[in-house]
Amino acid sequence: MDNLDAYHWVTTALDTLERAHWKRSRKQVTSRSGAVVEIGAQNVLNFASNDYLGLASDPRLVQAATRAMQDYGVGATGSQVLSGHRALHRKLEIGLARWKRTEEALVFSSGYGACLGTVMALVGSRDVIFQDQYNHSCLQQGAKLSQAQVYSYKHNDIQHLQELLQTHRSQYRRCLIATETLFSMDGDCCPLAEILDLAEQYNSMVLVDEAHANGVFGDNGMGWVQASNCQGRPLVQVGNLSKALGSMGGYVAGSRVLIEYLRHRAPTWIYSTGLSIPDTAAAAMAVAIIQGEPQRQQQLWQNVHHLREGLTQAGLPLLSSVPSPIICLPLRSAAIAQALEPALLQAGVFAAVVRPPTVPTSRLRLSVMCTHTPAHIQELVGILAEFRECYGHG
Repeated sequence: MDNLDAYHWVTTALDTLERAHWKRSRKQVTSRSGAVVEIGAQNVLNFASNDYLGLASDPRLVQAATRAMQDYGVGATGSQVLSGHRALHRKLEIGLARWKRTEEALVFSSGYGACLGTVMALVGSRDVIFQDQYNHSCLQQGAKLSQAQVYSYKHNDIQHLQELLQTHRSQYRRCLIATETLFSMDGDCCPLAEILDLAEQYNSMVLVDEAHANGVFGDNGMGWVQASNCQGRPLVQVGNLSKALGSMGGYVAGSRVLIEYLRHRAPTWIYSTGLSIPDTAAAAMAVAIIQGEPQRQQQLWQNVHHLREGLTQAGLPLLSSVPSPIICLPLRSAAIAQALEPALLQAGVFAAVVRPPTVPTSRLRLSVMCTHTPAHIQELVGILAEFRECYGHG
């Protein structure tokens, strides 16, 4: 008994991941974010970034972050409850609320934390959650930690959601329907208006994660809520500042009463150090730029349509028929996926290959940015076509 290694199971678990072709590796990027990045002394096309509007390296965000650090330092030094609320945080919250056309907003240290803490604050052990089966981990983990009863409905299947609501809703105190708007690993969007109609019928709250839809859909990049003509309907909007906004952190936008409640009940806001000074300043600048430069969003969509058209003409399969900056190609197996990623990198393309258990089936995930040029897209299609034997449903 004394000679047993209590941590031996870790090695065994890693071996299991290797055999299942689930083991992951990190790629060290040695340049700024952009359409082309340097990895291992090689310049490669970057289709792995969620920097949809090309703001992560924008000089104005860099200058805003630098000025803020010079004036206020780097860290928020503690929870806003204990260590004080910064004027920069408030400026960002006001800017987010105006952009999203809500009464108020609350800024968190991460998008993951915003989703996790909000779900935990809204429901508890006497309540029920109905969630899309393809929801991001932050929503699924929040549902588990809330101790509410959880039912998953088939992806974007309104009829299945209604059946679950009809069967189970009346047995619980409060009800929350949770969904992403633009699904991060599939590239399609939720039928939000229909979900809200069901929520009204069954006295349910609705929480939407706009993480990948912000800056992409809607007037001035307001997101899928506005693009779906659902602005002003009762719902909870959660998102992050690290995709199209090019910074870091998360937020919740909604009614004044909701935000005041979350300040008292969302554990990931109460017990986390506030968003760092440079991240806060950079995000506030990004919110202003997105609204003032609609040409970025317009260029993004031109690139999306150009890439989808090129892939279709090359005879390569697309996982979703819905146009969005997230374009996925199905892969035949996890083993093929594991081998494809380094092969693409060697060929000059940095792209995300996603495998189970993150997703039910393996896929190549391409993220389009407004800073990609027609030449970048043409080169990408040509390289992907060389690996056509990898694509298809296994």
